[in-house]
Amino acid sequence: MALKRVPMADFLVQNGFLKPEQLAEALQVQKQTNNPDLGRVLIDLGMVGEREVFKARAQETGEAFVDLDNVSVDSSALNVVPDRIVRQHNVLPVKKDGTTLWLAMANPNNLEAMDAVRFASGCLVRPVLAVPGALDDAIRKYYPEGGETGGAPASSAPSAATQQAAAERSVMSSDIRGAIAAAQVIRDADSSIVEDGKGDDDMADQAPIIKLANAVIQQAILDRASDIHVEPQQRGVRVRYRIDGVLMEAMTIPKNLQAPLISRLKIMAEMNIAERRVPQDGRIEVRHQGKEFDLRVSSIPTPFGEKIVMRILDKGNAMIGLMKLGFSAENQARIEELISQPNGMFLCTGPTGSGKTTTQYSVLHMLNSIERNIITVEDPVEYQLGGIAQVQVNKKAGLTFGTALRAFLRQDPDIIMVGEMRDLETAEIAIEASLTGHLVLSTLHTNDAPSATLRMIDMGVEPYLIAATVIGILAQRLGRRIDQDHKEAFTVKAIELRRFGFPVTDPDEDVTLYRGIAHEDNRQTGFRGRTGFHELMVMNAEIAELVVRRGSLNDIKAAAKANGMHELREDGLDKVLAGVTTPDEVMRVVFTAGF
Repeated sequence: MALKRVPMADFLVQNGFLKPEQLAEALQVQKQTNNPDLGRVLIDLGMVGEREVFKARAQETGEAFVDLDNVSVDSSALNVVPDRIVRQHNVLPVKKDGTTLWLAMANPNNLEAMDAVRFASGCLVRPVLAVPGALDDAIRKYYPEGGETGGAPASSAPSAATQQAAAERSVMSSDIRGAIAAAQVIRDADSSIVEDGKGDDDMADQAPIIKLANAVIQQAILDRASDIHVEPQQRGVRVRYRIDGVLMEAMTIPKNLQAPLISRLKIMAEMNIAERRVPQDGRIEVRHQGKEFDLRVSSIPTPFGEKIVMRILDKGNAMIGLMKLGFSAENQARIEELISQPNGMFLCTGPTGSGKTTTQYSVLHMLNSIERNIITVEDPVEYQLGGIAQVQVNKKAGLTFGTALRAFLRQDPDIIMVGEMRDLETAEIAIEASLTGHLVLSTLHTNDAPSATLRMIDMGVEPYLIAATVIGILAQRLGRRIDQDHKEAFTVKAIELRRFGFPVTDPDEDVTLYRGIAHEDNRQTGFRGRTGFHELMVMNAEIAELVVRRGSLNDIKAAAKANGMHELREDGLDKVLAGVTTPDEVMRVVFTAGF
């Protein structure tokens, strides 16, 4: 009779590892952080150890669990698997019974690893779940460096870049721990700092705090984070990184280091460290591995201290190029045709963080040449492009989007980019520029491409001017890419894809899709990097007439689809079928309530 499986959280509570009130708190944190891994949340909060979480996870999924800290490994098992296989796939043979080999793994679903061990040992492989940290320690113990290290196939061996990145992350984590420890020593030794926060600003200039602040930033860059959140809590300082669009907890810093760390970051951003009651903005320039990064820094007061958020801008991303943004071949060809026109308005739409600015910069990079005079007005200027005149809005000095645009028309421009079309004044001047023979690029905040025309009408723009100037509207979102080096195939019923527009002729038809495998290269998420989902509406006579007649959104959308527009969900489906992303990821970033 099979044992009844119990959900991980229930198992932990029933066995006394976790209190019900702790579980409630962890579930709230999981909801706030959008972290799909409740076990990781419990571990990071210090409520439960890794051993208990993995043991509970094993019984929930029906997998065997091995406690490598308290088990004797069978030497006959060690002898049948070469150390190169063990290190390459991060597995450990623990027991051999005839032709059956029990294999400790952090991910028992890693079929590639089991196949490699099966081929090397000639045994039937039985996976057992192990705690990752204990597994790493055991591998170092039983397979010390200097043993047989036969070469692995080039297609499956970790790349030099991957190995270097892993080594750098390890060193950086050690640097952060060391900086925290050193700062604690100084903090504890100086009683003047403890009383009422005195000396925090002085401590911000001391080496350990400088090292800690730098390490937090460098670690984020190594992890490919787009944002750093330094968040004072009641009992500590939580640091989270936004990686591939999702916030992940990186570390917790002791509460008594909060004030000097925040002060140090504000000093680096040239902000007023004496002012803690109002929001402030600043900027930090850093260099890492020969690349330059700009950090846009924002601080806001909270009940537990100032929260710092730093947006990381890789200056090299401004030159990324349209071909790397995930456009379908059809959409890319149509965009290139649109932006080759001498005049008209090309708009990008989508919510904050959907990649609009990156797309606009990529278009500018493609258009930038000695024969063209290109001017931009932005708030702020995120990337500096050679050969292009970029103007930053300065409201205190009276330099708004509108005043800058008026001046632009006297600068003999060929192409004008307006960072965001925020009001009627800006829209009207942009339209005037378009009507007088200029190509205008700008952005709007709308959920889809057809809605942009109605948004401009709501702003007060005359419909006939929209019809006469807008040549194309691109709506976009950013979703996570499956880690192409660590993925596996699975099947779903065709009917499950109907909501994406998948044509279903046989509801029982199986469709092959892909999903990522949790790995240290992808921070155990199965995803690495992001791709765009796009919806391109090209203006034609029918759509223009509907706009002039103030037609409904449904009518405009129908006309756009008849003219070749693929909706965001349809573009997402294409990327799901191509193995680029997953249905859940398309659902997360594309679908909205009532869709």
